[in-house]
Amino acid sequence: MAPAVLIENLKKHYGSVVAVNDVSFQVEPGEIFGLLGPNGAGKTTTLRALCTLTTPDAGKIEVSGISVIDNPRAARKRLGYVAQEVAIDPILTGRELLQLQAALYHLNAAVIKQRVEVVLDLLGLQEYANKKTRTYSGGLRKRLDLAAGLLHAPDVLVLDEPTVGLDIESRFIVWEFLRKLREAGTTVVITSHYLEEIDALADQVTIIDKGVVIASGTPSQLKDQVGGDRITLRIREFTPPEEAEKAKNLLESLPFVQEVIINNAQGNSLNLVVTPQNDALITIQRSLNHVGLPVFGISQSRPSLDDVYLAATGRTLMDAELAALGNRDLKAEKKQNMR
Repeated sequence: MAPAVLIENLKKHYGSVVAVNDVSFQVEPGEIFGLLGPNGAGKTTTLRALCTLTTPDAGKIEVSGISVIDNPRAARKRLGYVAQEVAIDPILTGRELLQLQAALYHLNAAVIKQRVEVVLDLLGLQEYANKKTRTYSGGLRKRLDLAAGLLHAPDVLVLDEPTVGLDIESRFIVWEFLRKLREAGTTVVITSHYLEEIDALADQVTIIDKGVVIASGTPSQLKDQVGGDRITLRIREFTPPEEAEKAKNLLESLPFVQEVIINNAQGNSLNLVVTPQNDALITIQRSLNHVGLPVFGISQSRPSLDDVYLAATGRTLMDAELAALGNRDLKAEKKQNMR
Protein backbone atom coordinates (compact mmCIF):
# COMPACT_ATOMS: atom_id res chain seq x y z
CA MET A 1 0.00 0.00 0.00
CA ALA A 2 1.32 3.43 -0.96
CA PRO A 3 1.97 5.91 1.87
CA ALA A 4 -0.89 8.30 2.54
CA VAL A 5 1.62 11.14 2.12
CA LEU A 6 5.14 11.00 0.72
CA ILE A 7 7.41 14.04 0.66
CA GLU A 8 11.01 13.74 -0.55
CA ASN A 9 13.67 16.45 -0.76
CA LEU A 10 11.15 19.30 -0.71
CA LYS A 11 12.64 22.76 -1.28
CA LYS A 12 10.97 26.15 -1.43
CA HIS A 13 12.49 29.64 -1.54
CA TYR A 14 10.81 33.04 -1.44
CA GLY A 15 13.40 35.27 -3.02
CA SER A 16 16.50 35.00 -0.84
CA VAL A 17 14.55 33.43 2.04
CA VAL A 18 14.83 29.65 2.38
CA ALA A 19 11.45 28.48 3.70
CA VAL A 20 11.97 24.73 3.28
CA ASN A 21 15.28 23.04 2.56
CA ASP A 22 15.37 19.34 1.64
CA VAL A 23 12.47 18.21 3.87
CA SER A 24 11.51 14.52 3.64
CA PHE A 25 8.97 12.39 5.52
CA GLN A 26 6.15 9.93 4.89
CA VAL A 27 2.79 9.35 6.55
CA GLU A 28 1.17 5.91 6.71
CA PRO A 29 -2.57 5.44 6.09
CA GLY A 30 -4.76 5.81 9.16
CA GLU A 31 -2.28 7.56 11.44
CA ILE A 32 -2.02 11.01 12.98
CA PHE A 33 1.23 12.61 11.85
CA GLY A 34 2.60 15.63 13.67
CA LEU A 35 4.80 18.29 12.08
CA LEU A 36 6.31 20.19 14.99
CA GLY A 37 8.33 23.38 14.99
CA PRO A 38 8.30 27.07 15.93
CA ASN A 39 6.70 29.80 13.86
CA GLY A 40 8.80 30.36 10.75
CA ALA A 41 10.18 26.81 10.75
CA GLY A 42 8.58 25.95 7.38
CA LYS A 43 5.54 24.00 8.56
CA THR A 44 2.90 26.03 6.71
CA THR A 45 4.98 26.18 3.52
CA THR A 46 5.29 22.40 3.60
CA LEU A 47 1.53 21.97 4.01
CA ARG A 48 0.74 24.48 1.30
CA ALA A 49 2.98 22.57 -1.11
CA LEU A 50 1.28 19.31 -0.10
CA CYS A 51 -2.16 20.84 -0.71
CA THR A 52 -1.25 22.27 -4.16
CA LEU A 53 -1.43 25.86 -2.88
CA THR A 54 2.19 26.64 -3.70
CA THR A 55 4.60 25.11 -6.19
CA PRO A 56 7.85 23.81 -4.70
CA ASP A 57 11.20 24.62 -6.27
CA ALA A 58 12.22 20.97 -6.07
CA GLY A 59 11.14 17.69 -4.56
CA LYS A 60 8.56 14.93 -4.79
CA ILE A 61 5.10 15.04 -3.18
CA GLU A 62 2.52 12.24 -3.39
CA VAL A 63 -0.89 11.61 -1.82
CA SER A 64 -1.96 7.95 -1.90
CA GLY A 65 0.51 7.40 -4.76
CA ILE A 66 -0.74 10.40 -6.79
CA SER A 67 1.80 13.09 -7.67
CA VAL A 68 0.69 16.42 -6.27
CA ILE A 69 2.95 18.24 -8.73
CA ASP A 70 2.04 16.30 -11.90
CA ASN A 71 -1.63 15.64 -11.15
CA PRO A 72 -2.87 18.30 -8.69
CA ARG A 73 -6.57 17.92 -9.58
CA ALA A 74 -6.60 14.23 -8.68
CA ALA A 75 -4.57 14.89 -5.51
CA ARG A 76 -7.04 17.53 -4.32
CA LYS A 77 -9.85 14.95 -4.36
CA ARG A 78 -7.91 12.98 -1.74
CA LEU A 79 -7.11 15.98 0.45
CA GLY A 80 -9.01 18.05 2.98
CA TYR A 81 -7.27 21.23 4.11
CA VAL A 82 -8.09 23.42 7.10
CA ALA A 83 -5.91 26.52 7.28
CA GLN A 84 -4.76 28.22 10.47
CA GLU A 85 -7.05 31.20 9.91
CA VAL A 86 -10.76 30.39 10.00
CA ALA A 87 -12.57 31.61 6.87
CA ILE A 88 -16.31 31.72 7.55
CA ASP A 89 -19.01 33.94 6.01
CA PRO A 90 -20.76 35.56 8.98
CA ILE A 91 -24.12 36.07 7.22
CA LEU A 92 -24.63 32.33 6.58
CA THR A 93 -25.87 29.72 9.01
CA GLY A 94 -23.59 26.79 9.72
CA ARG A 95 -25.70 24.52 7.54
CA GLU A 96 -25.79 27.02 4.67
CA LEU A 97 -22.03 27.43 4.77
CA LEU A 98 -21.50 23.67 4.61
CA GLN A 99 -23.98 23.34 1.74
CA LEU A 100 -22.12 26.04 -0.18
CA GLN A 101 -18.76 24.39 0.51
CA ALA A 102 -20.10 21.00 -0.60
CA ALA A 103 -21.34 22.54 -3.85
CA LEU A 104 -17.84 23.92 -4.48
CA TYR A 105 -16.61 20.32 -4.23
CA HIS A 106 -19.09 19.52 -7.09
CA LEU A 107 -21.01 17.00 -4.99
CA ASN A 108 -24.52 16.19 -6.19
CA ALA A 109 -27.58 17.30 -4.23
CA ALA A 110 -28.30 13.94 -2.58
CA VAL A 111 -24.69 13.53 -1.46
CA ILE A 112 -24.57 17.13 -0.18
CA LYS A 113 -27.64 16.59 2.01
CA GLN A 114 -26.23 13.39 3.45
CA ARG A 115 -22.65 14.63 4.00
CA VAL A 116 -23.72 17.90 5.65
CA GLU A 117 -25.71 16.00 8.26
CA VAL A 118 -22.84 13.55 8.80
CA VAL A 119 -20.25 16.25 9.52
CA LEU A 120 -22.67 18.25 11.68
CA ASP A 121 -23.18 15.13 13.82
CA LEU A 122 -19.48 14.33 13.83
CA LEU A 123 -18.47 17.74 15.15
CA GLY A 124 -21.42 18.13 17.54
CA LEU A 125 -22.84 21.10 15.63
CA GLN A 126 -26.47 20.09 15.05
CA GLU A 127 -27.89 22.43 17.69
CA TYR A 128 -26.00 25.38 16.13
CA ALA A 129 -26.54 24.47 12.48
CA ASN A 130 -29.33 26.97 11.81
CA LYS A 131 -27.71 29.88 13.64
CA LYS A 132 -25.71 32.60 11.89
CA THR A 133 -22.00 31.85 12.08
CA ARG A 134 -21.31 35.38 13.37
CA THR A 135 -22.83 34.21 16.66
CA TYR A 136 -20.40 31.28 16.97
CA SER A 137 -17.65 31.19 19.57
CA GLY A 138 -14.05 30.66 18.47
CA GLY A 139 -14.30 26.96 19.29
CA LEU A 140 -17.51 26.53 17.28
CA ARG A 141 -16.00 28.40 14.32
CA LYS A 142 -13.01 26.07 14.32
CA ARG A 143 -15.25 23.00 14.51
CA LEU A 144 -17.32 24.30 11.59
CA ASP A 145 -14.12 24.88 9.62
CA LEU A 146 -13.07 21.28 10.33
CA ALA A 147 -16.49 20.07 9.20
CA ALA A 148 -16.08 21.92 5.89
CA GLY A 149 -12.76 20.18 5.29
CA LEU A 150 -14.41 16.76 5.70
CA LEU A 151 -17.41 17.20 3.39
CA HIS A 152 -15.89 15.30 0.47
CA ALA A 153 -14.64 12.48 2.76
CA PRO A 154 -10.91 12.97 2.01
CA ASP A 155 -8.33 10.23 2.53
CA VAL A 156 -6.01 12.76 4.18
CA LEU A 157 -7.09 15.68 6.38
CA VAL A 158 -4.40 18.38 6.62
CA LEU A 159 -4.65 20.78 9.57
CA ASP A 160 -2.47 23.84 10.07
CA GLU A 161 -2.41 24.78 13.78
CA PRO A 162 -5.99 23.54 14.37
CA THR A 163 -6.26 24.63 18.01
CA VAL A 164 -4.31 27.89 18.05
CA GLY A 165 -6.18 30.50 20.09
CA LEU A 166 -8.73 28.03 21.48
CA ASP A 167 -9.49 27.56 25.17
CA ILE A 168 -8.59 24.28 26.89
CA GLU A 169 -12.10 22.79 26.63
CA SER A 170 -12.34 23.52 22.89
CA ARG A 171 -8.85 22.09 22.31
CA PHE A 172 -9.82 18.84 24.04
CA ILE A 173 -12.96 18.59 21.89
CA VAL A 174 -10.84 18.92 18.75
CA TRP A 175 -8.35 16.34 20.07
CA GLU A 176 -11.10 13.80 20.73
CA PHE A 177 -12.55 14.43 17.27
CA LEU A 178 -9.16 13.78 15.63
CA ARG A 179 -8.78 10.52 17.54
CA LYS A 180 -12.20 9.40 16.27
CA LEU A 181 -11.15 10.25 12.72
CA ARG A 182 -8.08 8.07 13.09
CA GLU A 183 -10.20 5.20 14.42
CA ALA A 184 -12.41 5.55 11.31
CA GLY A 185 -9.34 5.21 9.07
CA THR A 186 -8.76 8.84 8.05
CA THR A 187 -5.14 9.97 7.89
CA VAL A 188 -4.49 13.26 9.70
CA VAL A 189 -1.50 15.55 9.14
CA ILE A 190 -1.30 18.25 11.77
CA THR A 191 1.15 21.09 12.35
CA SER A 192 1.53 22.62 15.76
CA HIS A 193 3.94 24.39 18.05
CA TYR A 194 2.05 23.02 21.08
CA LEU A 195 4.30 20.26 22.42
CA GLU A 196 1.58 18.63 24.52
CA GLU A 197 -0.76 18.50 21.52
CA ILE A 198 1.66 16.59 19.31
CA ASP A 199 2.72 14.36 22.22
CA ALA A 200 -0.92 13.49 23.00
CA LEU A 201 -2.10 12.90 19.44
CA ALA A 202 0.66 11.95 17.02
CA ASP A 203 1.64 8.40 16.08
CA GLN A 204 4.68 9.79 14.24
CA VAL A 205 6.44 13.14 14.56
CA THR A 206 8.82 15.12 12.39
CA ILE A 207 10.42 18.18 13.97
CA ILE A 208 11.65 20.93 11.66
CA ASP A 209 13.64 24.05 12.41
CA LYS A 210 14.61 26.77 9.91
CA GLY A 211 13.25 24.65 7.06
CA VAL A 212 15.28 21.55 7.93
CA VAL A 213 14.22 18.23 9.51
CA ILE A 214 16.05 17.79 12.81
CA ALA A 215 14.31 14.68 14.19
CA SER A 216 11.75 12.04 13.17
CA GLY A 217 10.09 9.09 14.91
CA THR A 218 7.35 8.26 17.40
CA PRO A 219 7.14 10.58 20.42
CA SER A 220 8.46 7.76 22.63
CA GLN A 221 11.36 6.99 20.31
CA LEU A 222 12.41 10.63 20.10
CA LYS A 223 12.33 11.06 23.87
CA ASP A 224 14.18 7.78 24.45
CA GLN A 225 16.92 8.90 22.05
CA VAL A 226 17.59 11.91 24.25
CA GLY A 227 18.23 9.54 27.14
CA GLY A 228 18.14 10.10 30.88
CA ASP A 229 16.21 12.51 33.06
CA ARG A 230 16.24 16.26 32.52
CA ILE A 231 17.40 18.73 35.14
CA THR A 232 16.92 22.47 34.73
CA LEU A 233 19.17 24.56 36.95
CA ARG A 234 19.60 28.27 37.63
CA ILE A 235 22.63 29.56 39.53
CA ARG A 236 20.96 32.96 39.80
CA GLU A 237 17.83 34.45 38.28
CA PHE A 238 20.11 35.92 35.59
CA THR A 239 23.40 34.06 35.76
CA PRO A 240 26.61 35.77 34.56
CA PRO A 241 28.16 33.86 31.61
CA GLU A 242 31.37 33.12 33.53
CA GLU A 243 29.44 31.52 36.40
CA ALA A 244 27.39 29.46 33.95
CA GLU A 245 30.59 28.19 32.32
CA LYS A 246 32.14 27.39 35.70
CA ALA A 247 29.03 25.45 36.71
CA LYS A 248 28.96 23.64 33.35
CA ASN A 249 32.59 22.49 33.72
CA LEU A 250 31.94 21.25 37.25
CA LEU A 251 28.70 19.45 36.40
CA GLU A 252 30.24 17.68 33.41
CA SER A 253 32.71 16.04 35.81
CA LEU A 254 29.94 14.34 37.80
CA PRO A 255 29.67 10.65 36.81
CA PHE A 256 25.87 10.63 36.33
CA VAL A 257 25.75 13.76 34.13
CA GLN A 258 25.59 12.93 30.41
CA GLU A 259 25.29 16.40 28.90
CA VAL A 260 25.08 20.06 29.93
CA ILE A 261 23.71 22.86 27.74
CA ILE A 262 23.79 26.54 28.70
CA ASN A 263 20.50 28.15 27.66
CA ASN A 264 21.50 31.75 26.92
CA ALA A 265 17.94 32.76 26.01
CA GLN A 266 16.75 31.92 29.53
CA GLY A 267 19.22 33.85 31.63
CA ASN A 268 22.07 31.33 31.17
CA SER A 269 20.16 28.55 32.89
CA LEU A 270 21.69 25.08 32.59
CA ASN A 271 19.88 22.09 31.06
CA LEU A 272 21.29 18.71 32.04
CA VAL A 273 20.76 15.15 30.84
CA VAL A 274 21.45 12.77 33.72
CA THR A 275 21.34 9.06 34.45
CA PRO A 276 18.31 8.68 36.74
CA GLN A 277 19.25 8.38 40.42
CA ASN A 278 17.55 9.42 43.65
CA ASP A 279 20.21 11.79 44.97
CA ALA A 280 20.98 13.67 41.72
CA LEU A 281 19.55 17.01 42.87
CA ILE A 282 21.23 16.88 46.28
CA THR A 283 24.60 15.95 44.78
CA ILE A 284 24.40 18.80 42.25
CA GLN A 285 23.50 21.37 44.90
CA ARG A 286 26.29 20.24 47.23
CA SER A 287 28.86 20.23 44.41
CA LEU A 288 27.96 23.76 43.33
CA ASN A 289 27.83 25.12 46.88
CA HIS A 290 31.26 23.61 47.55
CA VAL A 291 32.81 25.91 44.89
CA GLY A 292 30.82 28.94 45.98
CA LEU A 293 28.02 28.79 43.42
CA PRO A 294 24.45 29.20 44.75
CA VAL A 295 21.37 27.42 43.39
CA PHE A 296 18.51 29.79 42.62
CA GLY A 297 16.22 27.04 41.26
CA ILE A 298 16.42 23.40 40.24
CA SER A 299 13.93 20.81 38.91
CA GLN A 300 14.02 17.28 37.51
CA SER A 301 11.70 15.64 34.97
CA ARG A 302 11.44 12.89 32.37
CA PRO A 303 12.40 13.81 28.77
CA SER A 304 9.87 15.72 26.66
CA LEU A 305 9.63 16.69 23.00
CA ASP A 306 11.03 20.07 24.02
CA ASP A 307 14.13 18.24 25.25
CA VAL A 308 14.42 16.62 21.81
CA TYR A 309 14.30 20.07 20.25
CA LEU A 310 16.77 21.45 22.78
CA ALA A 311 19.23 18.62 22.19
CA ALA A 312 19.11 19.19 18.42
CA THR A 313 19.24 23.00 18.38
CA GLY A 314 20.60 24.18 21.73
CA ARG A 315 17.42 26.11 22.52
CA THR A 316 13.89 25.26 23.64
CA LEU A 317 10.88 25.53 21.37
CA MET A 318 9.64 28.48 23.45
CA ASP A 319 12.97 30.25 22.92
CA ALA A 320 12.60 29.73 19.17
CA GLU A 321 9.05 31.09 19.29
CA LEU A 322 10.17 34.20 21.15
CA ALA A 323 13.06 34.72 18.72
CA ALA A 324 10.67 34.44 15.75
CA LEU A 325 8.30 36.96 17.33
CA GLY A 326 11.18 39.32 18.04
CA ASN A 327 12.42 39.12 14.46
CA ARG A 328 8.91 39.75 13.15
CA ASP A 329 8.47 42.79 15.40
CA LEU A 330 11.87 44.12 14.35
CA LYS A 331 10.99 43.80 10.67
CA ALA A 332 7.66 45.55 11.26
CA GLU A 333 9.43 48.38 13.10
CA LYS A 334 11.97 48.81 10.29
CA LYS A 335 9.17 48.89 7.72
CA GLN A 336 7.32 51.50 9.77
CA ASN A 337 10.45 53.65 10.06
CA MET A 338 10.95 53.57 6.29
CA ARG A 339 7.55 55.14 5.65
